[in-house]
Amino acid sequence: MAQDDPPDDKDKSTEWAEVRTDLAEDRNIMAMERTFAGWMRTAFAAIGIGLAFRAVFGEFQPPWLGKAIATGFIAAGGMLAIGAQKRASETKSRLDSHRLETASTPNFRLFGYGVAFGSALLIAGLWFLNDGNVAE
Repeated sequence: MAQDDPPDDKDKSTEWAEVRTDLAEDRNIMAMERTFAGWMRTAFAAIGIGLAFRAVFGEFQPPWLGKAIATGFIAAGGMLAIGAQKRASETKSRLDSHRLETASTPNFRLFGYGVAFGSALLIAGLWFLNDGNVAE
């Protein structure tokens, strides 16, 4: 590209380098947000696998084994959500946006902890509720 040719003026070259660095930092922020979304999709997939396992293998023998396997997947989804928000928040604190309006760190935390709380409620419901009645 023509703009990649170094200018004769050293000040102009420094200005271009600074602009490119700023834009690279904005791209890193966008990549971090996409990565966070990918980890959250993985967390929801793990929760969904746990629910599907419980639904498909509901009459497992012994009965607690199906619940235990489903609990493992659901708990893994909750832990993935917490880990994803932690990494996204740490990365965001190291980067400064220049021309980009980014999501705020509390939004990452709210979403991550919300998914983890929902998975904990799901696990509690899985173990303590049976057709709307408290299990024996």
